[in-house]
Amino acid sequence: MKRRLGSSEEEEENEELERDVKQMAEKLLQYRTTLPDQLRSTFASVLTAQRPVLPPPPESAPSGAPIPDAGGQVKSIEGLQDAEQDQETVEKLRLLKEKISSNVSAMPIVLKRMKECISKIDKLDSYNGIIHPAFKRKKTS
Repeated sequence: MKRRLGSSEEEEENEELERDVKQMAEKLLQYRTTLPDQLRSTFASVLTAQRPVLPPPPESAPSGAPIPDAGGQVKSIEGLQDAEQDQETVEKLRLLKEKISSNVSAMPIVLKRMKECISKIDKLDSYNGIIHPAFKRKKTS
């Protein structure tokens, strides 16, 4: 049994619903304007927080450039040694990156083989068959 509302009560309810709809529309508009900026700044701060901290580059002359000492003499030999060390470091880093990428690419295969071996070991542990005496361990006392 529904009770019929009067026309004034219906109008008040309609006005209230219209106000609610307007408020929701305003909130949606506000969210649409502010949310992308908030997401962008949050994402940027998360990426910044996860970025590794690298040591600052050494403050020296460019590799191969002469480095004057306190006496005014030029030390180009040290510059050459620094350049060679930099090249060695770059080569070592390149090799390390190659090894890491090859290890990462081989990981699924290794995991699959590990799971297979573990399942075989579990199957052997649950096996209750007769084991030949040649394969049994001798007890030491």
